[in-house]
Amino acid sequence: MGEDVAPRRFTRKDRSLFRERGNRCLEALAQMLAQDDFDVAEPRIGIEVELNLVDSAAEPAMANTQVLDAVNDDTFQTELGQFNIEINMPPHPLRGRHLLEFEESLRGVLNSANEHARRSGRELAMIGILPTLREEHLTRKAISDDPRYGLLNEQMLRARGEDIELHITGIPLSRWGAPEQLDASFGTIAPEAACTSLQLHLQVAPDQFAAHWNAAQAISAVQVAVGANSPFLFGRALWHETRLPLFEQSTDIRPPELVNQGVRPRVWFGERWITSVFDLFEENSRYFTALLPVCSDEDPLAVLAAGGTPLLSELQMHNGTIYRWNRPVYDITDGGHHLRLENRVLPAGPSVADTLADAAFFYGLVRGLVDADRPLWSQMAFGMAGENLAAAARGGFDARLHWPAVGSVEPRDLVLRLLLPIAHAGLASYGIDSAVRERYLGIIEQRCTAERNGARWQRDAVRAREDAGASRSEALTGMLRDYLTLMGEGDPVHTWPI
Repeated sequence: MGEDVAPRRFTRKDRSLFRERGNRCLEALAQMLAQDDFDVAEPRIGIEVELNLVDSAAEPAMANTQVLDAVNDDTFQTELGQFNIEINMPPHPLRGRHLLEFEESLRGVLNSANEHARRSGRELAMIGILPTLREEHLTRKAISDDPRYGLLNEQMLRARGEDIELHITGIPLSRWGAPEQLDASFGTIAPEAACTSLQLHLQVAPDQFAAHWNAAQAISAVQVAVGANSPFLFGRALWHETRLPLFEQSTDIRPPELVNQGVRPRVWFGERWITSVFDLFEENSRYFTALLPVCSDEDPLAVLAAGGTPLLSELQMHNGTIYRWNRPVYDITDGGHHLRLENRVLPAGPSVADTLADAAFFYGLVRGLVDADRPLWSQMAFGMAGENLAAAARGGFDARLHWPAVGSVEPRDLVLRLLLPIAHAGLASYGIDSAVRERYLGIIEQRCTAERNGARWQRDAVRAREDAGASRSEALTGMLRDYLTLMGEGDPVHTWPI
């Protein structure tokens, strides 16, 4: 959700002061990294899941406030769209059988929330993009009442100076079909709310952060190819993970002239491997103007000099409005401070079991690559990692990825032959029980063997309904109803019937 922000108008003085305070935060962060006094406890993970709300007709329900009131659980929060909520699971250790406990906890919390939602005629949908969402749903009224979102909408549109443009050419549903095309414009950032994601957090020691971030960047394409779950938008069959281009375009505050000049987008993969977490925060300050220049009263350097722990409020606020696919997070907990890697490339869903499998694959593969004798990123051009991510989002299991010492390879073969053993070794290094590793990485293995992720299931299910005579609207609604039933039953997506 991000930091709370009260309604206000920003002045030129606000922006100058915010830049000055942000630079002081960077200086304080550099001193803290040199002192090396960050919290480095046992590895701990956190998971955020963004959810859609649907009504009895499987249409988006603009009712997040009512649902949150009914759920009455601080684990859940608002999100950008009134048809969105977000669950933030408490951190868990990454060892032993804790992933199983995490799955049971997440399943219990979601089931309880869904029961409360159903009493008011709504239901939770854990899916990358809601298939029944239409363009007319995404007006200014679809944005949540929280002042932060209203300010973001105002500031982003003001910076862009014109409507948000969406242009996406899809992948045909069948070999005989034609690509479907989306061309639309919006006078609001509400289309961003269509993107509902799974966000994976990992607390990392400062001296290990660069290696973990580089590894996460290198494997982002594989994560997306295996976990895609967002194939439809506004009734059109587009990319297997349409969420990525939609998020990039719906948050792009650059008019075409700035795009042509090479100005960096707000949703950013990056442009180089890093050597320190400081590189990322410094780039944020150097390349991106402030969207929410809210200044605190804290002088972080004075706090440090007095032996305290600074909040680095301006750094945190600015970082929260730059949407890297793998984002650094500085946070304060119980008087201490730590760094987290936030992985943001995956969509929500399809099931809780799939969610934990995707998480285990990510955590294990990153750790396995960090522990390798020769870093993967020393063998891969950074641009190749970005190109792989775009290819994976577009084609899912049908993509071709370029991998060091392998060449052009399908995601299925890359995972089954090379990456699963690395992920197993990585989880073993964390002390994950063998039965737990087999459960979750077994789901990834079977998903790859069947070449069926959420996107493939959705596309096959819609095509089957259309072949039987249903219209696109009827097929999407029917598919979503089946999806919600199967999601609730909890089996992984590779086992779902069409």
